[in-house]
Amino acid sequence: MKDERAKGRKGERAGKRFFAPNFTFSLFRFFAFSLLFSVVFFTACSELETPKTEPFYAETAPPEKKEFRWSNGKLPKSFDPALASAAPESDLVRAVYEGLTDTDPKTLQAVPAVASEWIASDDFRTWTFKLRRDAKWTNGKAVTAEDFVRSWKRLAAMNEKITHRSLLKNIVGMPSEKESEKIKLPDANTESLFSQLPLQNLSALQNQSNANSSANVTKTETPNIANANAAPLEPPQKPKNETKAKVEYGFKAVNEFTLEVSLIEPDKDFPRLVAHPIFRPVFGDGKEFEAEKLNANIVTNGAFKIVSFAADGITLDRSESYWNKDEVELERVRFVPAENAEKALESYRKGDLDAITNANFEPLALKLLQPFDDFQRTTHSALNFYEFNRKKAPFDDRRIREALAISIQRERLTEGEMEGATKPAFNFLPFHDKDLKLTQDVEKAKNLLAAAGFPEGENFPKVFLVVNRNDVQQRIARSVAKMWRDNLNVETEIVVKENSEIETVRQSGEYDLLRRGIVLPTSDETANMIAIFAPQKKINNQENKTEMPNPPSGEGVNPKPNPAEKPLDELTPLAAEEKHLSGETLETGDGNLILTEEEAIVEFPAIPLYFPTSYSLVKPYIQGFDINTLDAPSLKTVRIDNNWQPKNKKSES
Repeated sequence: MKDERAKGRKGERAGKRFFAPNFTFSLFRFFAFSLLFSVVFFTACSELETPKTEPFYAETAPPEKKEFRWSNGKLPKSFDPALASAAPESDLVRAVYEGLTDTDPKTLQAVPAVASEWIASDDFRTWTFKLRRDAKWTNGKAVTAEDFVRSWKRLAAMNEKITHRSLLKNIVGMPSEKESEKIKLPDANTESLFSQLPLQNLSALQNQSNANSSANVTKTETPNIANANAAPLEPPQKPKNETKAKVEYGFKAVNEFTLEVSLIEPDKDFPRLVAHPIFRPVFGDGKEFEAEKLNANIVTNGAFKIVSFAADGITLDRSESYWNKDEVELERVRFVPAENAEKALESYRKGDLDAITNANFEPLALKLLQPFDDFQRTTHSALNFYEFNRKKAPFDDRRIREALAISIQRERLTEGEMEGATKPAFNFLPFHDKDLKLTQDVEKAKNLLAAAGFPEGENFPKVFLVVNRNDVQQRIARSVAKMWRDNLNVETEIVVKENSEIETVRQSGEYDLLRRGIVLPTSDETANMIAIFAPQKKINNQENKTEMPNPPSGEGVNPKPNPAEKPLDELTPLAAEEKHLSGETLETGDGNLILTEEEAIVEFPAIPLYFPTSYSLVKPYIQGFDINTLDAPSLKTVRIDNNWQPKNKKSES
């Protein structure tokens, strides 16, 4: 029996050995099939998560006519260049009015417009613009220097009504709010107040018939553009019986086609500044803008003119009186208002729009639009930053300011708290003319703090950071406070104020750092620096220092300021403005005003945090509609490729 059982077990083992190859093969097939199924399944899931999309969000045939259909928000509230602070008003003004210069939409450099050329004095405080003789208003009259003088005097009289008042600050004679009430708008035919004043020497213009030659590029930063229609560069004759008179405005009509502008501080980028819409001239005294209803029959001087205005939009036609009309391809432009971003997207998808800008897309919509080639994301010319109170110790020490500035990881703010909707600000201006960046270096920050008397943050007073009542700003403030605590052992108390209280807090000085945001409507470096770093306390011949109040909560003991460090903030905004507008030179604590980004990077009067971004959709058959940091595309350069067709995907595969 035992032998038989042994034989049986032996037979089973033999049988197993016999069937092993087939069983192994079956297992191999099972696992192979499972692996293949897994690959297909997970690949399908991956494609569901990140599907292959069409190249464009909306592929529609181009219009048959040279007509550009643009949604840039709701209907404009005014046609007045003086009130064109942002889109849609600024877009319309750029289309129907032309200033001394215009902005190249790609480079943001100043290019000739009504002024065919310009020249600066050696100190960049006096600029002379030569106007082309063929620039016309839509009524056929010539655009003259007196049109600019009259229009800029109107800006002075409007004063507080202008959103971007800071753009006027550097021009000699622009009045303060108190003075504006005394100013009477000049009549359209009034002779320039400067016509009887001593004229400055224009021999440089006479000796240089080509004012924008390569020899002058360092002063004017403009190309050599000759124009046969430009007024000759002869110096005007001085009037007989020359008498001295008080200069009320820093701009004058030297002759019919020559405008001279005097500045308080040097500005090598001034031609960029006057490209802004508010500096564009209006015909007459501007009374037509005071009516309750918008008037489509206004006289303009731009590449396009208004032909109709209704609830469904504004229609512009190419102006036949425009001096450069042969270079403008578009025959018609339609500004199509949209209630919201969703409505604009729907119209764009159907083919009723060629471009969308100035739309407030929801975060989900932005994620869905991101893969498409006709969706564009652009850094916007606005800065969010923390301003130091440099009158208070220890923040009057630039080492402290730099330490706090370079210990912040900006990418964590923009990618985390801001969900990728902003760009980290490693400098103060979002333009790429210069390679200036602040470093992010925690070790260097620690060393700076130690050199200033606070090794490892020991005995450093609590930082009082004031922000406005906004969920995003409060989250950012908490993140920054955590970075300071983790990196420098510095504690922060976040003080939340209503938006209406922020300026009051700034004036009172009851803060260590204050959150501010500012729109930068020009690429002019000097104008931007003046706008960002408005001085805060007036200085006279005597010592005039104000005792600063205690921190908001009454906590914190600030050490004595380092005598080697001098504060730069020494003028109140109102006093600074009065001093500016009176034509005097602005001064700060050390006698210098921050006028360049390089100086700002050295002194750290504030901590730049991030630049917001703007979004647009542009059909692939539209060419030359360049979205830039200033959100200032030019319709003069737009082309429509009527032969454009979608790419054949099969031929590409």
